[in-house]
Amino acid sequence: MGDMRIATHRHGLLMGRNSAEMTMYKKLWLTVLVSVLVLSLAVWMFAHLLAGHRASSPRICNLSTSSGSGTTTVTTCPKKLLVFSKTGAFRHASIKDAIVALRKLAAQHNVAADFTEDASVFTYENLRQYNAVVFLLTTGHILDDNQKAAFERYIEAGGGYVGVHSASDTEYNWAWYGKLVGAYFDRIHGHSSVTQATINVIDRTHPSTVMLPAKWVRTDEWYNFATNPRGSVHVLMTIDETTYRGGVMGTDHPIAWYHEFDGGRAWYTALGHTSESYNEPLFLAHLWGGIIYAAGYERSIAG
Repeated sequence: MGDMRIATHRHGLLMGRNSAEMTMYKKLWLTVLVSVLVLSLAVWMFAHLLAGHRASSPRICNLSTSSGSGTTTVTTCPKKLLVFSKTGAFRHASIKDAIVALRKLAAQHNVAADFTEDASVFTYENLRQYNAVVFLLTTGHILDDNQKAAFERYIEAGGGYVGVHSASDTEYNWAWYGKLVGAYFDRIHGHSSVTQATINVIDRTHPSTVMLPAKWVRTDEWYNFATNPRGSVHVLMTIDETTYRGGVMGTDHPIAWYHEFDGGRAWYTALGHTSESYNEPLFLAHLWGGIIYAAGYERSIAG
């Protein structure tokens, strides 16, 4: 009888302990479940806020976006260019003539244009108002690290870049810029004297070449490049080294090209050393065509 009472008492203790353990386990699982739900909610809210921030982030005017249905929209905004002609090394006497010519071209095409040599304008908030930035006969070191970062962000957001002549003689220690411009000027082999030569216009479908003859004979200073950009850019024109003295690149000597780069568009021409260039109708049409491409204006023309 005593043994039965002891056994019954032990059984009761065991049942009580099991019940307590079950209650503890339930509370533990409930705590874990609530924690997971709270964490999931926090992650969802963070992702939602981040997506909203990205959606509301300022982006440049000519950026096109594609929807899930396959349609493409282009933000409508004023046409505006920034023309930057700061020099940190050699300064071309033709800069003043180039500025006069670009002012006239912009006015003729109803495009607003700001002209400056003040590098402090290179902030993202300021750059985003421009469809394209023209590096007009720039040379040497012209931007500090913060200004470089702002320009990179501008291109990544869909901005346009136009490089004229010595824009390839600019910022040799900025690897990103070297890829943007396509190729650096060859500081070892240099350039020719100002002389007449024949350009082979190998792509005459681009806005910057559609008006040009297949063989374009003109006078300028002809650059050699440290590397051949073909392979990373679309070459528009090459120069025939048999028609002048000073070329060292051989039968494939690109002299103008374009490419999409890091989210944006880039166009470069090695032409434009002389003041006379900026009174030359075909050269000005070539230059404006490059601006049309980089700024994305050909989309509105085509439409």
